[in-house]
Amino acid sequence: MKIQLAIISDIHANIVALDEVLADIKKSGVTQIYCLGDLVDFAPWGNEVIARIQERNIPCLLGNHDQRIAFDEPIIPLPHHDAIETVNRDIAINLSKNDITAAHKKWLATLPYNIELTFKVGNHLRKILLVHASLHSNDEYIHESTPKADLSVQLRERAIDILVMGHTHHSYVQRTGEVLFINCGSVGRSKEKDRKASYTLVTLTEENIEAKIVKVDYPIEEVAAAIYHSDIPDFYGDFLRSIESN
Repeated sequence: MKIQLAIISDIHANIVALDEVLADIKKSGVTQIYCLGDLVDFAPWGNEVIARIQERNIPCLLGNHDQRIAFDEPIIPLPHHDAIETVNRDIAINLSKNDITAAHKKWLATLPYNIELTFKVGNHLRKILLVHASLHSNDEYIHESTPKADLSVQLRERAIDILVMGHTHHSYVQRTGEVLFINCGSVGRSKEKDRKASYTLVTLTEENIEAKIVKVDYPIEEVAAAIYHSDIPDFYGDFLRSIESN
């Protein structure tokens, strides 16, 4: 027996990347899809992304960007952003606050902070915890380099086998103790060198738990051009186009 799930995160209003990822998931034959949030900000299609998630009935978490838009929370500068990014970030988020419809804001406000899934695979129960950023906060960054021993103990006390996160826009799969830590990266605003859209494919069997990061090409130049022709700062189009060679 085999159960497969596709997990996506951090779309950031990039409907072009989202549609390519959903098409790739469909091609793989996986029918269970979960989203870890951050549907809005930084590209021109925030409402369209929300509508697509709703149309597909994809269970979705409340990301920190979604929370800010849903509840009109203040924009707090981030210490790892320089002055240029801070200014552009303020402009982009305020545009979302004005552009996202009242109905979509109301829907975002209903989303959960986490989802715990339990699957029976043969004689085993496999437990997966989905969060946007961490167990404790929608703003905490858990990088691949972040020590995870204490977190692993906390998760095993809850019999969690897998923790899946987004938020950092950097994908990884890492085992610490008995827990598999997964960051599925970002669909719409990857901070990895290739800028490709990424998602995670999780496979559960009676014998094993496996996870694979899947990278998907999409027309970045098309998205950048749409940003340049919108009120969103060019900063975000330039970022997508800043592909680095390995």
